[in-house]
Amino acid sequence: IFITNLVSLALLILVGLKHVIFNGLGTLAANMQTPNENGIVVALFFGFSAAMLGISGFESSANFVEEQSEGVFPKTLRNMWIAVSVINPGIALLALSLIPLGQIPQHQEALLAHMGGVAGGTWLSKIISIDATLVLSGAVLTSFIGVTGLVRRMTLDRCLPQFLLKMNRKGTNHRIIIAFFLLTVSVLLLTRGKLAALAGVYTISFLAVMALFGLGNILLKVKRGSLPRPLRAAWPAVLAGISAVILGLIGNIIMNPAYWVVFLEYFLPAVLIISIMLGRISILKASLYIIQTVSLSIARLTGNVSKSILARIDEISSQQIVFFTRGDNIANLNNVMLYVKNNEHTNRIKVVIAVKDDSEVPPNLEKDLKMLDQAYPEIDIEFLVVKGEFGPKLISDLSKKWSIPTNFMFIGSPGDHFLYGLADLGGVRLII
Repeated sequence: IFITNLVSLALLILVGLKHVIFNGLGTLAANMQTPNENGIVVALFFGFSAAMLGISGFESSANFVEEQSEGVFPKTLRNMWIAVSVINPGIALLALSLIPLGQIPQHQEALLAHMGGVAGGTWLSKIISIDATLVLSGAVLTSFIGVTGLVRRMTLDRCLPQFLLKMNRKGTNHRIIIAFFLLTVSVLLLTRGKLAALAGVYTISFLAVMALFGLGNILLKVKRGSLPRPLRAAWPAVLAGISAVILGLIGNIIMNPAYWVVFLEYFLPAVLIISIMLGRISILKASLYIIQTVSLSIARLTGNVSKSILARIDEISSQQIVFFTRGDNIANLNNVMLYVKNNEHTNRIKVVIAVKDDSEVPPNLEKDLKMLDQAYPEIDIEFLVVKGEFGPKLISDLSKKWSIPTNFMFIGSPGDHFLYGLADLGGVRLII
């Protein structure tokens, strides 16, 4: 492809020179006479900036350093510079000699093919078009190969997520390839397929990479000055190169601010992802600290709330109730316990029997209550024998003595011979 490209461009230049020789330099003279509103200096500055796209490819040459023999890489760069220094200015002058400036914008997407058509006819235009297709196809393949190697290297260095290293059965990192394909398609959609926009974004990216090469060279000089290497670039050359690249970058941004915005839309997320990967330990530690701090605050809050709720539960549950028994059998007493368990918010009950003499206490009552105490461990059963006659006065006295409201006092169903009405007992409740 490289040789085919050189032959095609050489053929274009030769045929173009022949056309200029036979037709004169009238078009070139007219183009050179075209007035420029901003002056020659500004025109040269923007021309220099736009021409930076024509030297793209140097950034990928570094990928082949390790695969070349010693001393080959400098020769590669030298040959590339010679080719660029001859071909690019030559084709630019040839374009000015063949095509009026007013027509160039109409053919900017296929300018070389149009030049071939003007200089040699349809056959040369087709040759240039085929050559451009081959070169761009090779560039696409090279970009996928280069990006796959770059992303794989960055992933191995833990600058990118490790899932990108997944290989398929053929041993290729298909996830990297698919991700790069989707990225390129998104750029195409974002720029709506406009070649000028694509070229502008590519130029800015290329110049940024070249500036980073220069910055990397400076870092090597400062941080690793004693590191052995076959060649050393002089400080003036490095600074001059960085300055020229930055000027070209600024010029492209001034000419097309919208392309700079598109570039940032991809550059900033990429920087963010890499920054997160490089600083993920610090980020995780900070996240852990925040979570622990928030958790402690929530724990304190919930702890206080829990204590308040538990205190309220204890307060409600600790409220004693009183059941006045006449010496009921165990079945009736069991019904009382079931009622308390299912209906009352308490776990403490006093079972009281009022007698005039201790001999009136049923002999099995205390034993039955102990059995129920074991059967209902969640209820604290307290058995009391009170001397006196059961009635409103006794109920009132016990309510004051124990600080238990009469509405927390219960009796069983009274018989026909009960001396008092339920209303006379001051609010005592009935368990049926």
